[in-house]
Amino acid sequence: MRILFCCEFYFPSVGGVQEVMRHLAERLVQRGHHVTVATTRLAERDFTSHNGVEIVEFGVTGNAVRGIHGEADRYRDYVKAFDGDAIMIKAAQQWTFDALWPVLDEIRTRKVFIPCGFSGLYEPTYAGYFDALPDVLRKFDHLIFYAERYRDIDFARKHGLTDWTILPNGACESEFSVRTDPAFRRRHAIADDSFVFLTVGSITGVKGHKEIAEAFARLQNGSRKVTLILNGNPPPAPAVVVTQNVVAQARAGKVMGALGRRVRRVSGLAWRSFGVLRREGMTGVRSRVYALAAAQMDAANLNWLPHRMRKAADPIGYWVDRAVRQPRKQVLQVNLGRQELVQAYKNADLFVFASNIEYSPLVLFEAAAAGTPFLSVPVGNADEIARWTGAGVICPAPKDDRGYTRADPARFAAEMKRLMESPAVLDSLGRVARGRWEEQFTWARIADRYEAILRGDAVASVTDTMAEPTGS
Repeated sequence: MRILFCCEFYFPSVGGVQEVMRHLAERLVQRGHHVTVATTRLAERDFTSHNGVEIVEFGVTGNAVRGIHGEADRYRDYVKAFDGDAIMIKAAQQWTFDALWPVLDEIRTRKVFIPCGFSGLYEPTYAGYFDALPDVLRKFDHLIFYAERYRDIDFARKHGLTDWTILPNGACESEFSVRTDPAFRRRHAIADDSFVFLTVGSITGVKGHKEIAEAFARLQNGSRKVTLILNGNPPPAPAVVVTQNVVAQARAGKVMGALGRRVRRVSGLAWRSFGVLRREGMTGVRSRVYALAAAQMDAANLNWLPHRMRKAADPIGYWVDRAVRQPRKQVLQVNLGRQELVQAYKNADLFVFASNIEYSPLVLFEAAAAGTPFLSVPVGNADEIARWTGAGVICPAPKDDRGYTRADPARFAAEMKRLMESPAVLDSLGRVARGRWEEQFTWARIADRYEAILRGDAVASVTDTMAEPTGS
């Protein structure tokens, strides 16, 4: 088959969408199919193919609500002219999907769409977008959802859409079949008898790093040595045409004052992606932007700030500093390469996750693949992943009126302590998780289902057949 994947970001950009599309594309190429990815032009990408997957770049940014800027017409013409067997687009509310709305009737190739959660469903500014969306979705041949119950699949059910399949995410069989490296702890100066917590996510301000750091600072570890690995990569930096967001960044930069130009370089993506300005005003923007800036700066540079200002300017650094001042606590703020990150998963005792907004977080499948149990707030379909994999325990946390999960760090810390003191429970969770991952959730097995859907074959959805995980 000749297949076109369309997604806002792709390798070497790092993130959940990028990883899913990369794993699927590369496995389909290995099976003899020809796969091309249409995506955003990136400053750091100097190649047009990777592992057999062709990459076509477009200088486009935005979505139907914020406005689509750049080479949108060139992109539409490219997709309309694609002479292949199937087109698969991942995620609403971004340009590779939204830009095609006016021309969907002109695309005769089989069209498959992965809605990817509808993160803006409860945002007032997206009301018109979601009013129009049911008619758009009916123009696709098939939809793929990652969850049995979530806002996107519930939306499809509400509007009578029936051509869809539920498929899970997963983790790479080659990456996670390696042996655990016993030298990992020595390389990172982690004591052999330290209990290791790990969290992983992009430094965007909404992936839970601050909440995890605060929970770790509040953790009552007694005489036990404990280590927290805060792994975070910077958000992608697309090389696209200049938009009005640059004006907003400049205005925000004046407000930020002390951090000046360094803040402005990282600020734009924060509220473009998550609508912080719209939801929380300049107070929210200031908090998010300082968090992004602090991730790229030495936290010691902010020591001159008064206590309250530093907490607002660098909330992650503030709580990390609180933690490491306590006896027998260690924090590693890192951005590990992929092979070393896999070893972090395999050497950790408990994966912890307190993200504000997700759909179907890959990191939870990766923890399961490593045989490492996880503790997560109920974000996205984390509760389903806990049930499917048998790997997880869910710490209750409320959602605000926009659907964002708000972890209680004190409550999360108590759950961290409970599980740390329950080695038999953790061992059982880890063993069950590893076995279920091997049976159900490798990318090789998942790619079988995608291949069939792209070909037009009927594929059964994942069903709720897993037992409740031990310790949940």
